[in-house]
Amino acid sequence: MILFVFEGKEREPQLYRAIEKLFFPKETDAIVCSFGNNIYELYRQITQLGDGADIVSVLREQLESQEDNPLKDITTSSAFAEIYLFFDYDLHHRLPLDEINRQLREMLVLFDDETTNGKLYINYPMIESIRHAKELPDANYYLYAIPKDQCREFKHIAHDFSHYGSLDFLTDTRERRIEATKQNWQHLKNMNVCKANYICCDENIYPKNKRDIAQQNIFEAQLQKYVNKESCSVAILNAFPIFLYDYFK
Repeated sequence: MILFVFEGKEREPQLYRAIEKLFFPKETDAIVCSFGNNIYELYRQITQLGDGADIVSVLREQLESQEDNPLKDITTSSAFAEIYLFFDYDLHHRLPLDEINRQLREMLVLFDDETTNGKLYINYPMIESIRHAKELPDANYYLYAIPKDQCREFKHIAHDFSHYGSLDFLTDTRERRIEATKQNWQHLKNMNVCKANYICCDENIYPKNKRDIAQQNIFEAQLQKYVNKESCSVAILNAFPIFLYDYFK
């Protein structure tokens, strides 16, 4: 059984369900949970619970009053063969930038293996990066970055920038559209994987090794080349296409 933990309650589960239908075997047994808050709140709750705290402990406490609690019969993370978490960087968060980066670095160390605590994937600067592109494939995607002072408005910026008026280009799995939708995901996978390699290794090509674009490597390269520069910015990157690259060996 696989556990998927998303920051949001709508967009991320919607995208995952499309991925599940397009790419996963029909017999895949997965549970989807929405944390409903950002990664810095997740950090606070995990720290508050102390030694032995895991993502299932946090979610059980948060979801126990919900009638449709998907974890009501599950007590520990060991019930899952794999756990994946998807959260946003949120460069515009009210915390000081140094504290944001300290907490996220700790979370990437804690959640670095899907078969134990779980594997964390980060959207830069947020989930709306999935649509920040011109008509696919977008050859200039590797160049796109957003200044810190515009990150708060990134949802609207991505909407206005995008060639696509909605997420249908990624979520329409009707029979007559399924191949086109799958092709769009393939384009996004190629674009985001190559861009991750560009961020980490300065080459807009597929990495020589998957470890080259591990989540911790992407984060540290983002800090070095974008975030900690005088003109603080972040390279736009989405976690879902990189997950597809990682998951399907």
